Amino acid sequence: MRELQASVIADAVEKLCMDAAYYLPEDVKAALKARSEQEESEIGKYILAEVCENYKVAAEEQMPLCQDTGTALFIIEMGQELVVTGGGMVDAINEGVRRGYTNGYLRKSMVAEPIFERVNTKDNTPAVIHTEITEGDGLKITLLPKGGGAENCSAVKMLRPADGLQGVMDFVVETVNVAGGKPCPPVIVGVGVGGTADYAAYLSKKALNREIGEHNPNPNYAKMETELLERINKLGVGPQGLGGVTTALAVNVEYFPCHIASLPVFVTMNCHSQRHKSIEL
Repeated sequence: MRELQASVIADAVEKLCMDAAYYLPEDVKAALKARSEQEESEIGKYILAEVCENYKVAAEEQMPLCQDTGTALFIIEMGQELVVTGGGMVDAINEGVRRGYTNGYLRKSMVAEPIFERVNTKDNTPAVIHTEITEGDGLKITLLPKGGGAENCSAVKMLRPADGLQGVMDFVVETVNVAGGKPCPPVIVGVGVGGTADYAAYLSKKALNREIGEHNPNPNYAKMETELLERINKLGVGPQGLGGVTTALAVNVEYFPCHIASLPVFVTMNCHSQRHKSIEL
């Protein structure tokens, strides 16, 4: 059994919040550069060049890549032999978010209640936290700052099993097409298939954290990802919705077993500022 102080978690999360806001992952930068060289639209080329310049300035000046620094969404992979001492795990994460968004001068976007009194919490808490229990005594914390514009383009559909692969793919492509320029393309598309409606939503978020170019290990799903990306980039939505052949940088699919009568599919998109960062403690 290993013990880990809650204060260590809070400190790590504070830094994670700032680093995720300032620094675009290397795989995303490489994908943007590659697509800028392949883009056929002149306005598309210009937009992608500006996007690349933006991530350079953000890193140099330690400023947010986007003014919407998002909902602090975490995926926690916690070993069953790890004990958090000196406080609770959830409290430690929220304390880290509170400090990270305040000390990093990141926009605070969370309201305490969604309908009747939409009052800003003023520190971007509470975080949205998903937890997976793993073997061992390790702790991996992954942060996905989820911007509101792209999140608002999420969609779920409870397909019939008979709809099969074609039904799933048509739904994903149509969701991206309907979203148009609203999620600030080029996007990364996360697709969750199976489980239940709520679990498919989680899978779609988890899929967004995969590195661009890394496919699902199941060859059927890997082929599905490749074909979806090709179809989406033929839509003509293009960078910022102004036309072109670069609507998406990647399509990542995660799946889970499901009920014999069900085929849930959830689609979540991230904008070109594909912010995500992990740390292991």
